[in-house]
Amino acid sequence: MARATVRRSAAGNLPGMTVAPDIAPKLSHGDTGEVVFHYVDKSKIVESAVTGNLVQALCGAVFPVTRSAKPGSPVCAPCKEMLDTLRAFGS
Repeated sequence: MARATVRRSAAGNLPGMTVAPDIAPKLSHGDTGEVVFHYVDKSKIVESAVTGNLVQALCGAVFPVTRSAKPGSPVCAPCKEMLDTLRAFGS
């Protein structure tokens, strides 16, 4: 993940959370080749984009941030389910 980009929060995210990509899906979803976007702590995204440090998504996937999600991008199902649960409980 060599390219650094800054992420912006997608509408409806919890404060401090945003969507970030997993461009190495083999780390979390098998070798499907599909690019999915994960929910990640917003404060870690810029740091990861600049330094290449890994971030951990709500679902547990670990990866460096290299792309920003656009409206309509595919979101990791486990991340979405966890975020919906957190929203339901007001966390």
